[in-house]
Amino acid sequence: MNIEGLRYARAVSTTKSFSAAARAYGVTQPALSNGIARLERELGVTLFERSPRGVTPTPDGARILPKIGQALDALDSVVAEAHRLAHPPADTIRMGVSPLIGADLVARAFDAARNLDRPRDLVLREADLAHLRADLRAGELDVLLVPKVQAMPEFRCRVIAREPVVVIDPAGSQTGSPVELRAATDAAYILVPDSCGLTTFTTELFRRHDLTLRTYPGEASNYRVLDEWARMGVGAALLPQSKTTPEHGGSRPLVRDGAPVEIAYEAVWDNATPLAADLEDFVLALAQHPAEGMGD
Repeated sequence: MNIEGLRYARAVSTTKSFSAAARAYGVTQPALSNGIARLERELGVTLFERSPRGVTPTPDGARILPKIGQALDALDSVVAEAHRLAHPPADTIRMGVSPLIGADLVARAFDAARNLDRPRDLVLREADLAHLRADLRAGELDVLLVPKVQAMPEFRCRVIAREPVVVIDPAGSQTGSPVELRAATDAAYILVPDSCGLTTFTTELFRRHDLTLRTYPGEASNYRVLDEWARMGVGAALLPQSKTTPEHGGSRPLVRDGAPVEIAYEAVWDNATPLAADLEDFVLALAQHPAEGMGD
């Protein structure tokens, strides 16, 4: 069975798009589609359905795709261990972090690196998502800690933390009680340049639930200014709970059907490096850490 066909199928499952999966792997869409078609013939089932709303797994695909992911993870672990044995890795882990990543999560990363079988030092770089992704692809970073807002299916990834999202809208209720997502559409939202992932998260949240996102015509430079402007009454804002200013008040938990709306943070790393096995252990330690406050 062709391994690339399995990887293409996982990429489509992750991105929910044949074109996005092809771009991630640097192949043409016909080449990716043909690879998946060959895999489907080998398996004897159809994995995906295409519709105007996008790509979704078939009932057979919903059962098989998780097993494809498990098989690829196991294969990647074999390759990573072989790399570690054949090419002893460096003593440092170069980690890129989004501005949305809180200091407590970075501190957990330092602990995880120090507690590896072969302890490592962390070398940090904070930058916009586009720069971090480019540096990971260029081999200038080993692992990223970023909001889970854009799939990178050519790399390994794992969700390592989640935190609640809050609404800041001084024009709304001051009770501090939760606000339903559908009710939140009444406000006009201030956005930031889509560099840290917050705007992508906000727009995708509304799009995914078929809700209209009304936006303020201006733009804040970063999430700190976003918080300040929202509290001044310029417009409303959605922010991770840890990125708000608690002493100012005015934040309300965002919920959907009574359940908290959360933003997820993930680790993304390359499996084709000598550090890969250590990175897998490092990320697993982060993912298993008890959920604590995500504050700065």
